[in-house]
Amino acid sequence: MSDSQPAPESPAVPADATPPQTYEAAAARVEEIIRRLDSGEASLNETLELVGEGKALIELCARELEAVSGALEELRLDELVARLERGRPDASQTGHEGPGGPSSPSDGGGGSAGVST
Repeated sequence: MSDSQPAPESPAVPADATPPQTYEAAAARVEEIIRRLDSGEASLNETLELVGEGKALIELCARELEAVSGALEELRLDELVARLERGRPDASQTGHEGPGGPSSPSDGGGGSAGVST
């Protein structure tokens, strides 16, 4: 019987549509989904489909944000390394000679890679 088949999907829910490829497109689609759900006009089946799509889009957005966050953290680490490298010669000019006198830690050709205190 045809009554046992699921109802056709609503045009508001593109089931086979390609998911958004950018954060901005995914975020815009989430906003559309929220407006549709807030309207109260979605059927129960459409609501379930919209919630599932919204969840997938939110996960995509979270992955994108995490990737950007990781890239920013890497940039901050690079910036920190650059500052530390620039700061080494400046530290020897501030008058802080440390326990070994005015010689720099690189003098002595030793195997110490740490920072002397």
